[in-house]
Amino acid sequence: MERFFKLKEHGTNVRTEIIAGLTTFMAMAYILFVNGLFLGEGGAGIPNEGVFFATAVGAGLVTIVMGLFVNIPIALAPGMGLNAYFMTVVLSSNGAITWQAALGAVFISGIVFIILTVTKVRQMLMTAVPQNLKSAITVGIGLFIAIVGFKLSNLISISVNAGTDATKPVGGANFNLMLSDFFTHKDALLALIGLLFIAVLMVLRVKGALLIGIVVTTLIGIPMGVTDLSGLAHANWIPSFTNLAVGQLDLKGALHIGLFDIVFIFTFVELFDTFGTLVGTATRAGLMKNKEKGEKTIGKAMLVDAVGVSAGAVLGTSTVTAFVESTAGVEAGGRTGLTAVTTGVLFILSLFIAPLALVVPSAATAPALIVVGVLMMSQVRNIEWDDFFEAFPAFLTIILMPFTGGIANGISAGILSYVILAVFANVVMKRKAKIHWLMWVLAVIVIIRFVFLGTE
Repeated sequence: MERFFKLKEHGTNVRTEIIAGLTTFMAMAYILFVNGLFLGEGGAGIPNEGVFFATAVGAGLVTIVMGLFVNIPIALAPGMGLNAYFMTVVLSSNGAITWQAALGAVFISGIVFIILTVTKVRQMLMTAVPQNLKSAITVGIGLFIAIVGFKLSNLISISVNAGTDATKPVGGANFNLMLSDFFTHKDALLALIGLLFIAVLMVLRVKGALLIGIVVTTLIGIPMGVTDLSGLAHANWIPSFTNLAVGQLDLKGALHIGLFDIVFIFTFVELFDTFGTLVGTATRAGLMKNKEKGEKTIGKAMLVDAVGVSAGAVLGTSTVTAFVESTAGVEAGGRTGLTAVTTGVLFILSLFIAPLALVVPSAATAPALIVVGVLMMSQVRNIEWDDFFEAFPAFLTIILMPFTGGIANGISAGILSYVILAVFANVVMKRKAKIHWLMWVLAVIVIIRFVFLGTE
């Protein structure tokens, strides 16, 4: 083990690595409970048992491969934001797109990702898209996730003006967002309690604050009548391999119902989210001190990440990606792949707690989504708000995601507006804005998307 993971070379030992792996698992285990909200029977429609299995096994296997193949302390699991997009793809299609077809789109996006990684186009795209837009994408997804959390918890509700036909799209002037009556809706009150509890844990810097918050909020929900424990009486604590979504992806269906738009967004969002996570975590772990060696390591990590996307789809979950919560393990001393292997093993062992995970109410997991939104908002400080040329595309990217319920709309608006403003700046002003040739390609793709596919 010492020689395989090169522990001494990285200034660490087995005990430290195992503790770091446990720390990372505690920090990101909330995805076991939250992923079902988006992909399960109350979301995209995948059987709840299948979502839990795919989440645990997908995160476990790909993280173990990352540890063994790349030897870095980075863990992977179905990504927040992309699972939300997966749900909106299915629900907004009015039955035209099944969850099986959506899984097919995820699988194909993984193949595209592998090709982009091997040909190094992936690295080129990172250079092509301006930093302000990349930061805005993260912020926008954070707001999108937070809105989902508020809606699922019933902390906010919508009032529609009298005489409005609610069976058709409602105009903006005919509805209003408002706070719910916490004392009338028990689930909203429980969610508020959970949100405040998690916030306190975050302030106190408690490791695994999201997971602890979900568990405690679920327990508080028992006497409130929100948490239903009736299913535990006949629960099977041995992992069940029935009612799974393994191998149920529909590639033909994905190709038939507008593959391009869906695959493009899955690939585009994952592209920037993963890059930042991999580089940021590797830097914290001291793996980028030797630039040449560090870049090779990141390249191998990107390949594992890309393979994980398609592997996750085969198992029955949305895009598996590197988790920024891996930094929790790095802060605990994790420096090698042994940290990742430990985290992966713990995810697989979590199959034995499936019955508990399935009784967790949305009011207990929704606060975690809101807090994730807070964490993702931190990227807003990297946007140059004093420069309107940079601020306007970033603003559109951020604001359209939660307000239109579509991650794709925000990204598309940001890219197109940036190219348009850059053209005028270059023609009229002395300032010359750089427009990478790939940005022109992306802008054309966006126009085609709106013309032929609309905003759905």
